[in-house]
Amino acid sequence: MCCLTRIVLLYRMDMATSLKSLLLAVQQYRDGRTAQNAAQLQKQVEEVSGLKCDQLLSSGQVLPRECVSGLVELAGNPNTSQTLTSSIISLLAKLAGDDDSREILNSSYNLTSALASVIHCHSATAGEPLVLQCLQVLQKLTYNTRVFQSTNYIHELITFLMTNIQSQNEDIIMPCLGLMANLCRDNHSVQSHIKSLDNVKRFYRTLINFLAHNSLTVVIFTLSILASLTLNEKVGEKLFDAKNIHQTFQLVFNIIVNGNGTQTRKYSVDLLVDVLKNAKIADHLTKYQHFSACVSQVLGLLQSKDPDSAGKVLELLLAMCSVSGLRSLLCEVVFRPAAPKLRAASRRQGTGLDGGRKTESGLALVQWLSSPVDGAESCSLQALQLLNELLEEALGAESVSECVLSFIEMLLPVLLGLLRGLDPSQGDAHIRKHCHRITHVTSLLLILCAEDSTRCLVSRQVSAQLCLSLVESLLTCCHSNSPLICHPPGSDNDLSQVCAEALLTTLELMSKLRQQVKDMETSFYRMLQDQRIVTPLSLALTSQHRERVQTGLSLLFEATPLPDFPSLVLGESMAANNAYCQREAELSVKRIAVQEVPPFSILDCSSGSSRSVHSLVDKIQNGLELQERVKDSHVSEIIDVYEQKLSAFASKESRLQDLLDAKALALSQADRLIAQYRFQRAQAEAEACKLGCLLKEAERRREDLQGELSSQVLEVERSKADMEELLQHNARLQQDSEEHQALKGAYNSLLNRLNESEQLLKELQTAHISLTKQNDTLRKNHEALQLQHEKMASVLEEREEEIRSLRSDLQQKNSDIAGLRGELRAEEEKMKEKDQERRELEETVDVLRKELNKTEQARKDASIKASSLELQKSQLETKLKQKEDELNKHSSMIAMIHSLSSGKLKSDVNLSL
Repeated sequence: MCCLTRIVLLYRMDMATSLKSLLLAVQQYRDGRTAQNAAQLQKQVEEVSGLKCDQLLSSGQVLPRECVSGLVELAGNPNTSQTLTSSIISLLAKLAGDDDSREILNSSYNLTSALASVIHCHSATAGEPLVLQCLQVLQKLTYNTRVFQSTNYIHELITFLMTNIQSQNEDIIMPCLGLMANLCRDNHSVQSHIKSLDNVKRFYRTLINFLAHNSLTVVIFTLSILASLTLNEKVGEKLFDAKNIHQTFQLVFNIIVNGNGTQTRKYSVDLLVDVLKNAKIADHLTKYQHFSACVSQVLGLLQSKDPDSAGKVLELLLAMCSVSGLRSLLCEVVFRPAAPKLRAASRRQGTGLDGGRKTESGLALVQWLSSPVDGAESCSLQALQLLNELLEEALGAESVSECVLSFIEMLLPVLLGLLRGLDPSQGDAHIRKHCHRITHVTSLLLILCAEDSTRCLVSRQVSAQLCLSLVESLLTCCHSNSPLICHPPGSDNDLSQVCAEALLTTLELMSKLRQQVKDMETSFYRMLQDQRIVTPLSLALTSQHRERVQTGLSLLFEATPLPDFPSLVLGESMAANNAYCQREAELSVKRIAVQEVPPFSILDCSSGSSRSVHSLVDKIQNGLELQERVKDSHVSEIIDVYEQKLSAFASKESRLQDLLDAKALALSQADRLIAQYRFQRAQAEAEACKLGCLLKEAERRREDLQGELSSQVLEVERSKADMEELLQHNARLQQDSEEHQALKGAYNSLLNRLNESEQLLKELQTAHISLTKQNDTLRKNHEALQLQHEKMASVLEEREEEIRSLRSDLQQKNSDIAGLRGELRAEEEKMKEKDQERRELEETVDVLRKELNKTEQARKDASIKASSLELQKSQLETKLKQKEDELNKHSSMIAMIHSLSSGKLKSDVNLSL
């Protein structure tokens, strides 16, 4: 243990030394941008990158924050070399390993703006490794984080992303799509800006084309962007209509189950969570016929040991629980009995549980429940929340199924195991995680106590000693943390608030089980009369959360009739909390007023560099040096330098404001402690006065009792004399009593012997009668058995005769079978010959079929020629009809001509015709 402590101390010393050297190198490089200073800074950055930097920013130390502030400023400076910028970005990406560090880098250091400015400076060469590195770090940094539209260079970054998404460069398309998906998700300002651009329709067409991409990651990124931008528009209604939505569900579920990597699965889950917020799509999912099968496959991912995948799966299931139509379906899948293979495997393992009653998905949830506190604690809390939702739905039905009851019976030992292990000496982080877990576990137990059947199961497992030790530990945690470093009472991250919430839910559980569990009622009322209960109860009653106030009021209703309940101290504590909240509100108003002061007033009172920036601003405004001699590029460079300086001073101002807020918070907390101390002192003085009065009263009563004692002594002496006479008389009576007892004992012994003899005689008579009856029955049975023996002998002879006849028949059948086998062989030979003939006929048929195909082809050719001849014939007939019509016309004309001539000639013409 000592060696481990030494190693930790040495590591901390190495980290502190490296950070000091890094800070010195940053200052030297900032003062003089020489090659030597750049090389020294590069060396220090690489040295710190080689150390373990987990939760370095979230530790609250000043030295790492100063180093990060300088590094962010240098990374956003366009004059810093690309090699040094790349090393700094790699170190910053390593520092952003957890959610708290990413939040700090975003909110306190404006790292998003710095990286966006780097991308803007190198936007002309989008394929550079530095740009790709910035895109990857930004994608990691902006995941599940809202980026405001007022962030510097955010519009330029969006333009850059849209331009490169529509390009043909495959290397940069994927990180651009991922970053665009992060920026658009749950961010209405960024969505409105993109929709207001001129080329948004072309951008939509490019995204729709990406839906046919061969990379699943690209498809998911594209669907996420389209869902964020077009879900409530006409384009989104066409993309996610009733015809396409089931295919989209199937695609997303397949990617979640079979996705190649945690990132793809993560974005797939986020996409499904986002589209479930739309009522129409949620309704379509309730009608999706493969929903149960898909959810079963998704639940199968919980059997892996990856906390990231398990966390996203649990997040998806919790989002599904928010849809009323899906909760019952989820209950059916989760509490479904295990398959027979799983049951057999569980029996072979000998776990002691009924394998036939387990649920496969439920077992995976229980495994994540028992994950270590310092490991995947978020998965454990998500699993508890999911079980809260599902069990509340299952217990709200008309009847609770056997599967649910068996699952609860298996779950209870695990839940009670989670309530143990709280150690106040292991630090605030450990206490906070354990208290969150205790709150969720007790809330789940409270849900189980709502039904009679499940309350009986809980009461069998929970003991009063467990609840009592847990409440004692939580009370110790509530009063052991320093009030000067804790958050405000209304903050959800306050350790006292977290401990108080866990304590109150535990007390509420004790209240529910006080009638069913032995000694629980005594322990419950004992804890309500403890003086330490005042702090958590006052925090609950002055909380902004409705559930906490209701819990506090229910406990207050139980505690008020108790004789030793500190109601006066509770009132003073609530008044102190209200005063503190009022002071915090006043300080927040003052803080807003300070933030509204223009930034140039701060720049005026800064160092020489700030004055130079201010003079540069004046020169830009007056236009003294920015006329025709200076080009537009110089103006943009000066504006970039000015913006970088402004962002640096803004970050410094925010850090100073944070320090001021911390001091004000400490001052207000000190005022609260002073008020509490004064109240406690006044209470102690009042108690001292009360004790003095009680002492005087006790002295007066002691004197009265002294007089009574002297009279009692005289009475005692007289009583002693009477007592001696009574003792002598008692001795004589004692002797007579002993003789009487001896005679009485002899009489009783003789009487007992007589009773025993009579009882023995009765038993022997009864035994004689029973044996006589048994003898008669045995004789009758013997005669009946002889008759049956004779009958069986005759039947046996008949059966032997039948067996002989059957044997002869069997021999005859065997001979018949031999003859039939010979005939069967002959038939088989014939069948072989028939098969050979059939094959020859099939070959002949194939040859004939080929000839028939040739003949059919010739017939088709002939029919084609005949059709062409028919066409020619029809054409000739048409021409013939035309000629006949012309001939008729000519004939009619000739007839008319002849009619005009002489009659003789007409008659001749008629004759000729």
